[in-house]
Amino acid sequence: MNNFTNDVSYLRTSRQFPPDLNQLVIQVNRSYIDISTAVNNRIVGIFTVNYPAVTGESWYIDENQKQQTLRQVYTFTSTSTIDHGITDLTPDQFTRCWGSYTDGTNGYGLIWGTNVAVAGLITFYLTATQIIFVSGAGAPALTSGKITLEWLSSP
Repeated sequence: MNNFTNDVSYLRTSRQFPPDLNQLVIQVNRSYIDISTAVNNRIVGIFTVNYPAVTGESWYIDENQKQQTLRQVYTFTSTSTIDHGITDLTPDQFTRCWGSYTDGTNGYGLIWGTNVAVAGLITFYLTATQIIFVSGAGAPALTSGKITLEWLSSP
């Protein structure tokens, strides 16, 4: 069994409030700090396969227009093009994209960002409708993997 250390802030689910007003003020102030710290230090951990999820982030590219980011996970077993199915989207709305794959023995990272083959790597790039893989010479064989896409909602 592995031992894991959880560095994420823990938010208490209950608290004893004292009857003394001065002590109560201290506890209420402390509880507010605990709540705000836990909320501000978190990563929204919603990863759904083939279904978009709101990440909880708010972006203001245009200062008067709030945009949410959405996240979706795709699984694959080959480097065939994947239709991502995200509608009403332009390629410049993607904010973060990453992935990994295995050859059945080892794990490797997938790099987002180029339509030019890079020796020893599998990369991917995005169009308004597809995820397209590019395999460089000598890249490990792919048996399965996952790609996570994040994008800005339409304003």
